[in-house]
This record gives sequence, C-alpha cells and structure tokens, in this order.
Amino acid sequence: MHKSIALAAAIIAAAASGIQAQAQTAASQDQLVHLNQIQVIGTHNSYNRGFAPSEAKWLQEKNPKAFQALDYAHGSLASQLDGGVRQMEIDIAADPQGGRYSHPRITDLVREAKLPADPVFDPTHEMDKPGLKVIHIVDLNERSNCQLFVECLRQVRSWSQAHPQHGPIFLLIENKAGGVATIPNSVTAPQFTAADFDELDAEIRSVFSPSELIVPDQVRGAYPTLEAAVLAGNWPKLEASRGKVLFLMDQKPSGPIYTAGHPSLRGRILFTNSSPGQPDAAFIEENEAPADKINSLVERGYIVRARADENTIAARTNDTRRRDELLKSGAQFISTDYPAFEMSKWTGYFVALPDETIARCNPVNAPIGCRDQLLEPPLGPTSGVSKTHQ
Repeated sequence: MHKSIALAAAIIAAAASGIQAQAQTAASQDQLVHLNQIQVIGTHNSYNRGFAPSEAKWLQEKNPKAFQALDYAHGSLASQLDGGVRQMEIDIAADPQGGRYSHPRITDLVREAKLPADPVFDPTHEMDKPGLKVIHIVDLNERSNCQLFVECLRQVRSWSQAHPQHGPIFLLIENKAGGVATIPNSVTAPQFTAADFDELDAEIRSVFSPSELIVPDQVRGAYPTLEAAVLAGNWPKLEASRGKVLFLMDQKPSGPIYTAGHPSLRGRILFTNSSPGQPDAAFIEENEAPADKINSLVERGYIVRARADENTIAARTNDTRRRDELLKSGAQFISTDYPAFEMSKWTGYFVALPDETIARCNPVNAPIGCRDQLLEPPLGPTSGVSKTHQ
C-alpha cells in the first residue's frame, strides 16, 4: 500500500516537474526568438462577409468574371483568431462627415432587377457615423463583419485580452480610394490625406493602449533610422511581444504621405510597406515574388508578407504550387482567402502550417533550437483542421 502511494506521488512529481521544465523552456525561448523569426498564416480581406444572395445573383449575371474573383467570405475576426490566424487585413475608406457609404448602389440595382430583397445592409445605421469605414469595394461589395474600423479594433482587442499570452497579432491596413466606373452614380472614396492618416492613428490609439502596441519607435530605439534597427536585428523578442498588436500599411504609394513630418515613422503607429534602402524600411510586401527573393529579404531582417492565392483561382483548381512554395520560404505572413477552417467549397483547398501549428519557427532565420510547439499550443483535433494538406 505504502509503495503504491509512493509510486503515485513520484509519478505526480515527475509530471509536475515536466510541466515546469516545459514552461521554463518556453520562457527561455521567448527570450531568444524575435518576432521576425516566426511564420504565421494570414487572411486576405479578413473582414469581408461576401455578398448577400440577391447581390451575388445580380453580379453573377452582370459580370461573371468579377463575381468569380470575389466569391469568398470570412467569419468574424474572433473566429479567425480562434482558428489560428495571426495576421489579418482590414480595408478602410475615409468618411470624416459620416454617411458617405450608407446606401450601397448594389441594393438599388438588386431592387431594379426585381430580385428578392436581401437582409438590410446597415440596420443600426453605423455607416452614418463619422470615422473610418471598413469596405472592400464601394457600392458593390460593402458587407463587412465590422463596418466601423474602431469596431474591428475593439473585436481584436477583446480577443487579445481574453488570450493574454497569444503571439503577436499583425493587422495589415489597406486604405481604399476610388469607385466603380461601371456602376452609374457610384460613390467615390477619396484619396487619403495626411489628416486621414492622423485619424487612422487616433482611432487605433482610442482602442489600444501604448502597452498593447508594437510601434516603429520601439523597434528603431537608438538607431538613426528604422531600417538600420531592422538590419541590426532590433525587432522585439517574443517575451516583449506576447499579447500585443502590430499594424502594417498595405499601400506603398501612401507611404510618403504617412511619413511626411515623421522621419523613420517617428510617432507613427503603422509600419509602412517600404523598399530596401529607405529609412522607413522594415515591412515589405512581395505578394507574387519567388521564394529566393523573399528569403533574401528575410535573411537581412525585413518582415515580408506574400499571398498564397488570389481571385479564387487556386481554390477552384486546387493548384497548391504557390502555397507550397511559400510554406518552404521565410515569408513571415502567408496570406490566403482559405485558412484551414474556411477551406474551398469547390476543392477543399486550404492553407495551414504543418501539424496544426498556429505559429512556427521561421524556416529561414529562426535561431537554432527553436521549437514550434513552444510558440503557441497547436489547435488540436477540435479545430477540424487536417494535419496534412490536401
């Protein structure tokens, strides 16, 4: 009897010791791995709810090619974070007075075509409020899981606070402009001005406290430029990145407007989509670049985003060549319309890291000894994710 008790106690002690050792190893790894030394899956147009039924029917009849390219949708931002996505994209349109995008023309076109009425676009009149709006294509594809930019931010922050040990979340922001020439009387989204970018920073600061953000000033530190800091490996380590959010700019032409008066992004929130050799160079989009070009940038210290698929083409044909190329590359963000929990309805195509991992040690620049399972716990069997790609 006493031997059995002693044996049970020894087993419990050994298990506790193992758990403690693993926790210590995870903490130790967080002191070694920098946030640019991991790889995560991202979603493209993460807010997009897709078309309502009659909207879809109208566009499919009027422009089948356009409908085919736009026939995708996502669940809530929280559901994507629950599913392991750690990089998301949010498109914004300026609306300082409010109401500019409150009545999408496609609603009128559906009615004129005598199609059944779709669910009301904005029953609570959120779009009448001043501030940045979350829209894919003005007047055509406006249904979003969060219509106000600040609401998207609140949803991300709420999830983050409920999961304080999560790895860094990366939010890519695309500022939209223009309209749809083929839709009569279409609204035009104005080009972003310096004042609009100030509003962008202000809306982010209204939701997130400084301690919840990773901003260019922190990365630059005492270095003369942001790029100098990046090339010197001054990205924060994971121990200083957990529970935090980092914002990135999608539109490269907007960089000079955003950096005007803010050399090396001093005082700014977003990391611009820049080019090597520029003082603000830290983040670079290479959506279609070959792996060797991506790897060269990653080896130098830049963060790179690339797309595994676009316009639903790979999802319809199950063409995995680009996806598989990127999974062998060092691109920190591999963006898709089809994460594993939202796989293609046509072929089952999806993009995921091996073994259900949420984040993994970067294949190109991770330090020796980095262990994937210590970055974030795997999703597990309840996620519905296959352990291998189809």
